[in-house]
Amino acid sequence: MSLAEKLDEIRAGGAKRIPADKREVMSAVTQAQREARIADKAIKVGATLPDFSLINAQGVEIHSNDLLAQGPVVLTVFRGVW
Repeated sequence: MSLAEKLDEIRAGGAKRIPADKREVMSAVTQAQREARIADKAIKVGATLPDFSLINAQGVEIHSNDLLAQGPVVLTVFRGVW
């Protein structure tokens, strides 16, 4: 299955389980974000991030500079289950 086909399948599934009024809100927000060109402002793959700290899954604050002292860092974001 191609990526385009998979995305079409996901959209069709969402259309079945997300109420029409909620889909309208989601669509309006997505359009507003496109018009604001938010994606143009996003950090790009391979970019260097400024120093930051995040709370890990165990509730411990982790500092990027501490991790970088040990070697390269890959940051991934998991949005969780909605």
